[in-house]
Amino acid sequence: MYTKGPPLDVLRASISSAPSTSSHGSAQDDCDSLGDVYVWGEVVCDNSARTSSDTVIRSTGKTDFLLPKPLESNLVLDVYHVDCGVRHASLVTRNGEVFTWGEDSGGRLGHGTREDSVHPRLVESLAACNIDFVACGEFHTCAVTTTGELYTWGDGTHNVGLLGHGTDVGHWIPRRISGPLEGLQIAYVSCGTWHTALITSMGQLFTFGDGSFGVLGHGDLKSISCPREVESLSGLKTIAVACGVWHTAAIVEVIVTQSSATVSAGKLFTWGDGDKHRLGHGDKEARLKPTCVASLIDYDFYRVACGHSLTVGLTTSGKVWTMGNSVYGQLGNLNSDGRPCLVEDKIASEHVLQIACGSYHVAVLTSRSEVFTWGKGANGRLGHGDIEDRKVPTTVEALRDRAVRHIACGANFTAAICLHKWVSGADQSQCSSCRQPFGFTRKRHNCYNCGLVHCNACTSRKALRAALAPSPGKLHRVCDSCYSKLKNASSSANKKDLAPGESNGEARVGKSILSSNMDMIRSLDSKAAKQGKKTDALSFLRNPQVSSLLQLRDIAFSGGADLNRPAAPRAARTPAARSVTSSRAVSPFSRRSSPPRSTTPVPTTHGLSLSKSATDNLVKANELLSQEVERLRAQVDSLRNRCDHHELELHKSAKKVQEAMTLVAEESAKSKAAKEVIKSLTAQVIFNAVALLVCIMLYWTN
Repeated sequence: MYTKGPPLDVLRASISSAPSTSSHGSAQDDCDSLGDVYVWGEVVCDNSARTSSDTVIRSTGKTDFLLPKPLESNLVLDVYHVDCGVRHASLVTRNGEVFTWGEDSGGRLGHGTREDSVHPRLVESLAACNIDFVACGEFHTCAVTTTGELYTWGDGTHNVGLLGHGTDVGHWIPRRISGPLEGLQIAYVSCGTWHTALITSMGQLFTFGDGSFGVLGHGDLKSISCPREVESLSGLKTIAVACGVWHTAAIVEVIVTQSSATVSAGKLFTWGDGDKHRLGHGDKEARLKPTCVASLIDYDFYRVACGHSLTVGLTTSGKVWTMGNSVYGQLGNLNSDGRPCLVEDKIASEHVLQIACGSYHVAVLTSRSEVFTWGKGANGRLGHGDIEDRKVPTTVEALRDRAVRHIACGANFTAAICLHKWVSGADQSQCSSCRQPFGFTRKRHNCYNCGLVHCNACTSRKALRAALAPSPGKLHRVCDSCYSKLKNASSSANKKDLAPGESNGEARVGKSILSSNMDMIRSLDSKAAKQGKKTDALSFLRNPQVSSLLQLRDIAFSGGADLNRPAAPRAARTPAARSVTSSRAVSPFSRRSSPPRSTTPVPTTHGLSLSKSATDNLVKANELLSQEVERLRAQVDSLRNRCDHHELELHKSAKKVQEAMTLVAEESAKSKAAKEVIKSLTAQVIFNAVALLVCIMLYWTN
């Protein structure tokens, strides 16, 4: 749940309470599914500093949190799923919206800008999609909708095909993958540093990206830029997959015979770089195709996770197996030599439900909602209040009293989703504001902004945009303190939106003009992207385009327009742009798809009179906007031509490289043949010399 409009004057943590559906009780029975995010380790935070002249210098940095802390957000979020990358993270709300935060290098946050985000920020281009879950790599991010469509975004220039669109073009806003996936429903996706793997609803496994060490599983070292099915697993059902840096692991259902009965069981397959025994095959050799881990053939797996040089498997019986590098104790077994070993110690009697891997640490979630971590402790990523390494599973005491339902590991940090701890109205005997006891005449009411329990006198006023309101656009009951905050935040936000000497009407029309141009630019970018061209939709707005659009707005308002009658000129100036609301009218306690979003009707000038001067100004404004559109289209065409030129140069360079490689191969073959001839001649000379020496000895003997 989140609200649109100006943010509050203070940050709200995602653990804020929600209002009760009854004036006499708490929301615990109805809202048990509300999820709060806790993070620890190396976390991106705000390092803003105030100078002597009261100027705030905005900057972001990283801070180590040694213990789990609530994820700070400007919005109250009901989190359903969270995933972590190397320097960013992403979450999905129960309403199917995606929020990202962290470092935005290469556009991996999907906001269309180069700005880092300290707090979760909505990915607006996915607001119309119902997202099921997300996956984060080091340079890119993926999202899967409830209908099985896959969107990717981020930096595609590092290696070939990292985003799966057939090119190495980066995308700053999410773009759907089609091509080989057309008609297929995606069920799961995993992001590695340089490659991506996905599973369809039928159990087919596809991979794409950098093919070094055979990490894609296609039997060679080639990189591919479009999803391609792993042929060696064709006909088998893949139920889980995980991507490391240079290796991949998957759980595949195979038919086995047990006690004269035929059943299906999940077997662990690994491939890619075999260094540090990370593949579990007893050696350090690379595997170009998926290979079953023979030593674990007797176990039934259903979950797998990969770290930098680590593979972790989870069996259906709740046991954890690890293999790979043990330098920081991330195998969780003191007697391990890198080969597959069972993690026991404190989790020997536990039933593990989930596993997650960072670069060099592991986290597991048990059936009792307890979190255990082990491995490298730097940056506080283990959540034990220190930076010490742990070589055996250790309970995260800070989460012991919380109902944890999901865990995720980034490279140097960890996140968990916990069920919200509600303020119980039935157990609370006095008002949170006036501290008067509840009684027959003093009823209990929840504030729709802070969620605390108040009396009816302290919640007598109603406000818009309450954080926990089911309909943010309607008035809802809030406490006196929250009423003041919401009112102040609304007035301050309105002032910030206005330039000096600008009226509220002018601000709204100016925003509508910018919004319409944004829609047009995104449309042009989408068309260019379909042809594989590298076009950044928001690059126009990072240049002096914004100032030019604002100048157009000023021109539109000048020339004798009657500002005392704002309705008619505003309606005519505003292009036919649609305003799509971001909030979803679905229950936050289910994962059903939401109904179609409402569309704000386009205002018209029907029934309003316009002066001749106002009409002339509107015509001029429309002409200027048309010229601006043509200029932007010309820039798009120019970018397309530049992209074509660059692609041609790249093609020529690739051809030259191929010719050079062919020449090198030929010279290498000639060199090898020459070496063989030299070797043969050398052997013959030695043989002749030995024979001559024998003859001389015989001659002197006789």
